[in-house]
Order: sequence, then C-alpha cells, then structure tokens
Amino acid sequence: VIHVNQVSNNKCTPLSGATVDVWHCDALGSYSDVRDNAGGSAADTRGKKFLRGYQLTDASGKVEFQTIYPGWYRGRNVHIHYKIRTDPKSELGHEFTSQLFFDEAITDQVHALAPYAQKGRRDTSNSRDGIFRRGGRDLMLQLTKAPNGYLGAYKVGFLMS
Repeated sequence: VIHVNQVSNNKCTPLSGATVDVWHCDALGSYSDVRDNAGGSAADTRGKKFLRGYQLTDASGKVEFQTIYPGWYRGRNVHIHYKIRTDPKSELGHEFTSQLFFDEAITDQVHALAPYAQKGRRDTSNSRDGIFRRGGRDLMLQLTKAPNGYLGAYKVGFLMS
C-alpha cells in the first residue's frame, strides 16, 4: 500500500487521482519489457509485461498493489521502483521517482525459498548499495507477516507550491 499526500501551507492532505507506477524484477532478477543482462545472461523481455503496473490514488490518496517479493541482480540490493505523477496529462503536473527497500533478515528468509534460492546468495547488501546509501533508511518498506506472505505500507508526501 502506498499513501500519497500533498503538503501545502503546512497541511498534509490525501492526494486523489495521482498515478502511481510500480515495477521490480522477478525472483531471478529480470525486469519485463527491457533488454537486460540480469544475472549475467542476456535476457530480452521486450514486449512482455510482468511485475509492472499502475493505479490512480483513491479519495484517501491510497493505492494497493499485490505482487511477489522482488529478486536481485548483480550490484543492487532488493528493491521496488515507484513513480508518482500528480497529473500526467499536464505540463504543470509534478513527478517523483524513487525506490523502496527491505529488511535484510526478511529478504534472506524469502530468498532461501524456491525459486529465489536457485540464483544463490545476493551479492549486494543494503549497506553496500549505492542508491540505498543515499537515503535508503528513509525508504524502508516495513513489512508485517500475513497468512500468504507479507503486507507493507509506505507514506509519501508531495510538497505542492
């Protein structure tokens, strides 16, 4: 769950109608709709659409996605990308892109299971990831164990002028 709020005049209010995109790699480290070199072998997933999506925030500024736990690829820790666009059809709209990161103890538990385990141990921890080192502690997605996986929620504030 991502909660999007607008901050204006020292007030924080839900931002409805914003577009929130999310995307991440699969259990073995490949992204959809790209030509990449995930895991050391060339993969061409152009035209394939998996683990990518977008939603519009509701009246309470909320979107809710259901997905799998992300995999990893060489040189990066486990993460989910997100982009928020306040009005994608307008030149006056705002846009913000960032990433969400995970507790490494949970990542280790998940990645010990199939199909993640077949890739082996990830090569980059949070503390060694260049993007995480530039503010990742503030971008941690707090997870709660659920019957069929985990639930996570994150709040984003857009400074509107």
